[in-house]
Amino acid sequence: MVLPRASVQSQGERAYLLIRDQIVTLRLKPGSVIEESRLRSELQLGRTPIREALQRLGHENLVSFVPHRGTFVTDINITDLGRITEVRVEMEGYAARLAAQRAGAGERAAMESLMAELDSIDAGDYHTLMQLDQRIHRLVYQAARNDFLRDALEQYFNLSLRVWFLVLDRGVRLKEAVKEHRDLLDAIVSHDAAAAEAIMRRHVTGFEDAIKAVL
Repeated sequence: MVLPRASVQSQGERAYLLIRDQIVTLRLKPGSVIEESRLRSELQLGRTPIREALQRLGHENLVSFVPHRGTFVTDINITDLGRITEVRVEMEGYAARLAAQRAGAGERAAMESLMAELDSIDAGDYHTLMQLDQRIHRLVYQAARNDFLRDALEQYFNLSLRVWFLVLDRGVRLKEAVKEHRDLLDAIVSHDAAAAEAIMRRHVTGFEDAIKAVL
């Protein structure tokens, strides 16, 4: 799992991140029932943090609550992809612009390290590729220095990640999609806000095109 923040502040936050990871990576399958007792045992967490996490995931459209039936992982509706992309392309592009303007020395150093990883990554290691993609996006969100924007980006990014995991075995050119970030990171490190925004917008729309090509 790739955590979006440097530390976990509470058990509720830990529960949220761990359950969200299972949903996003489809280990908790779309439409499946969520068994709180299993999660408590597996995650070694109490009832209250689990329920806090599920409430939060409900607000993010990753779980749904059906009266008298239980809590379920939401289905993946491919028809929503276009609407999610409309939101992401604007917010992600703006975040990339802000990151180019606001990123600190530590964040720029981290971006240079990520560029080196992109140059040497194994194209067949989907797990590492997906983790790297998440690290890049979340570093950009952090560097944008706007917590409200970051939280909104996280929600829509996680919805998109579920679709990626759904089609990983269908010939999606994941390496090419992740490697697009090299130019993005280079633009941010070089303080080129206009280029960073344009590259990120192309990357997000390219994601939708790649998904449509295999569905």
